[in-house]
Amino acid sequence: MVRLIVIILLVLLLSGCNKNPLTPTNGLIKKAIAIQVEQTQQQLSKQLDLSLKGFDIKHLAIKQQKYQTINSLPAYRVQGTYDLSLKLNTRELSQSKKPFDIYMQLQKEGKTWRLLQPEKENNDNGNESEVIWRSYLIE
Repeated sequence: MVRLIVIILLVLLLSGCNKNPLTPTNGLIKKAIAIQVEQTQQQLSKQLDLSLKGFDIKHLAIKQQKYQTINSLPAYRVQGTYDLSLKLNTRELSQSKKPFDIYMQLQKEGKTWRLLQPEKENNDNGNESEVIWRSYLIE
């Protein structure tokens, strides 16, 4: 009887271990957000003929970090807010508490992270079919 209880306790304890292999750090999350901001900045610069001198991400607040698998690899959906400062030629624009919702994936070797961006692909009928994940190296 005691042996059975010990085995059950061990199984419960061990099953709780290693569900989330590694979680992304705040620094990695900031880098992932920076990739998205940079992509948006490049698009706006072309469309509006603006000269943006850079940006700064501050006050990162993570509201939720949810583990999942994408294409059989561990990933996290990370949601929260941050403050953004855009540097223009003559002035600086600031936006507080900008929401973010990003997907980050740990690669097979467990050393590098990638930012994932979902893109819906249309099938032959013009209907949305499956999600394709675009990935960008973070670190």
